[in-house]
Amino acid sequence: MTERDPQQDTAAGQGLITRISGPVVEALGMRAARMFEVVEVGSLRLVGEVIRVDGDRATVQVYENTSGLKPGEAVYMTGAPLSITLGPGLVGQIMDGVQRPLTAIFRSAGATIPRGVKMPAVEPSRPWKFTPETEAGGEVHAGQRIGTVPETPLLEHRVLVPPGVSGALTWIADEGEYTVEDVIARVRAADGAEAEVRMAHRWPVRDPRPFAERMALVRPLITGQRVIDTFFPLARGGTAAVPGGFGTGKTMTQHALAKWSDADVIIYVGCGERGNEMVDVLEEFPKLTDPRSGRPLMERTILIANTSNMPVAAREVSIYTGVTLAEYYRDQGYNVAVMADSTSRWAEALRELSGRLEEMPAEEGFPAYLATRLAEFYERAGAVETLNGDRASLSIIGAVSPPGGDFAEPVTQHTRRFIRCFWALDSELANARHYPAINWLTSYSEYTEDVHDWYQEQDPDWADLRREAMGVLQREESLQRIVRLVGPDVLPDRQRHVLFVAELLRVGFLAQNAFDDLDMYCTVAKQALLLKIIMDVHRRGRAVIDQGAPLAVVQEMPVVDEVKRAKSEIANDNLDDLADLRRRVLAAFAALAEQYQ
Repeated sequence: MTERDPQQDTAAGQGLITRISGPVVEALGMRAARMFEVVEVGSLRLVGEVIRVDGDRATVQVYENTSGLKPGEAVYMTGAPLSITLGPGLVGQIMDGVQRPLTAIFRSAGATIPRGVKMPAVEPSRPWKFTPETEAGGEVHAGQRIGTVPETPLLEHRVLVPPGVSGALTWIADEGEYTVEDVIARVRAADGAEAEVRMAHRWPVRDPRPFAERMALVRPLITGQRVIDTFFPLARGGTAAVPGGFGTGKTMTQHALAKWSDADVIIYVGCGERGNEMVDVLEEFPKLTDPRSGRPLMERTILIANTSNMPVAAREVSIYTGVTLAEYYRDQGYNVAVMADSTSRWAEALRELSGRLEEMPAEEGFPAYLATRLAEFYERAGAVETLNGDRASLSIIGAVSPPGGDFAEPVTQHTRRFIRCFWALDSELANARHYPAINWLTSYSEYTEDVHDWYQEQDPDWADLRREAMGVLQREESLQRIVRLVGPDVLPDRQRHVLFVAELLRVGFLAQNAFDDLDMYCTVAKQALLLKIIMDVHRRGRAVIDQGAPLAVVQEMPVVDEVKRAKSEIANDNLDDLADLRRRVLAAFAALAEQYQ
């Protein structure tokens, strides 16, 4: 059977479907199509993206369920790349991978997303109070701040001149209420062309947004998790991975980071996770309170939900949507953190689409360009000087779900090439109910030296404390090999004391209870004092044991039990009680030392 001439069947800007394979559609009559152009497929106008062009034939990945599509239906070209709307009204929203507002869809259509539904991500008729910050007559450039909008009680939305627009500001709106579609300024370029500036504009998700200069990473992103902040810190603008097998607490760790990190804006991307886990996020986050302001956490959070039962192509694009939203708020001068949960599910979407395209598979069936795509994602992180001259940052934390907890699989291995902070989750710790289950022997952070000066300003002893505590944990691991062979009783008290202090570190410092109001979040000041107290037990205990005191006497000291409970009994802002506990620890060991002089 000969193919029909598509030019006989299509109008200008249209093609015809010739083949359908899951989310992948092939069409003829697409000579005018461009790579990554958005198209609308079939009578329902399903949203898709051109991912391959070969003469008159184009391959399209469709971001919705293609059931019911059939060859011969039309494909409509739009001439624009896949883009999202950027403007006030995004914070606090729950949207899917292609920026459809799920809450608004639920109100209008119920629990099931109708195919082909199109709703604006930013309500076009909602008025916003705009306050200008410059006057007409001067020169403005791309990225310059020209006004503000109170987006939420926690976040001031800074209205910027869109990228690509610069020249003389011929007119700017007075203070008042405007919608995102109203013109609020006009800029005349050098060639005389006049551009209209609105509070919202669109941006292609696969194109990084411009900035003036990349800056050095010097300040940590404080997460409130002791094992991270003290031992494996992440710099603002840095990249981190949270790999772990099933049940090790990847999602729980991501939730804790999203809740308590000191970023100004949080973008949480649930790409391919199970529906029940995403439901927990959607139900829990609106109820959470920001620990710094006391306001609802959603007032500085955007949630992107693309669960495992939603279209696979939309899962693939969801992380680009998330990082583009993050770059938009970074451009306003904010410190933004992106939580991608999980990049393994995203990589599986790439693998499925690659299989539909009949591409040559590489390791474990993943496409050969997996590493390139991961690099493109993580390289959008960084601390930058914005086009407005502000210092801002975009941090990316990606969860990785290696099958069977095998860190040698391709997604984990390629991810390690592009990140500098590796928080390895351990199934043995998780089974022992030790959370966060971050293994302190296999994890690492290459940002420790970058943030060293900041931590030294908070506490001059930070580097020494961290080094001493890590030494105890590493020494414990070597001693445990002997214990597993012959038991602990053969060790001298000095070595058993190392095991005792290591257990004190695990129970009283590294483990953190996400359901304990006092322990779920820990300030840097409290972390430093807790670690000082435990290291006092280590040093003073070793000294009195050398003087002849039995280890059992040290272990049975009442003040040592207080040290174990201090993390959940002393509040973050009650440092005087912690300082008093330290004084009592030192006094108790001094009294014990006198007994064995």
